Amino acid sequence: MTADMLDIKVIKIHRLAGENRIKAFVDLGINDVLLIKGVRVVQGKTRLFVAMPMEQGKNEKWYERVRCLNEDLRSMIAQKVLEAYKA
Repeated sequence: MTADMLDIKVIKIHRLAGENRIKAFVDLGINDVLLIKGVRVVQGKTRLFVAMPMEQGKNEKWYERVRCLNEDLRSMIAQKVLEAYKA
């Protein structure tokens, strides 16, 4: 399956008020069969970017909960999330 065969939808945007670097949490639906919760919209030094969900372990390190193994899919998710956030 290729990235262009996936139907990625922004299900919900949880915007955060204030001057935090994290601007929103986003829930994504993929092909109406998979839900990814906790995708973040983050303000970087020069632009907004999308970060996948992470979880802090007992050892204080952060671990990815979801990882895109395909750069086309990663770009598609980032584009959809940022378009929805800015709308």
